[in-house]
Amino acid sequence: MKLRYFAWLRDGMGCESEDIVLPARIRTVGMLLDWLPSQGERFRNAFEFIDVVLVSVNREYADRDHPVCDADEVILAPPIAGG
Repeated sequence: MKLRYFAWLRDGMGCESEDIVLPARIRTVGMLLDWLPSQGERFRNAFEFIDVVLVSVNREYADRDHPVCDADEVILAPPIAGG
């Protein structure tokens, strides 16, 4: 799976994108978001406020129930506020 990060998530992760191998038990966006912080301190710190992050799977907005698989591209982007 290709993970792409934007804004403060990109800063916290220290990269724009990375490839991960998705465990077979991870089948939805929600499961992915719950699992990623368990992958080390870098993920734990960057994902502290993951509840406000918008998720896109293969360029379509996705909720926590949306299915995911290893072939997907998942974009994690904080909401953008205007003034």
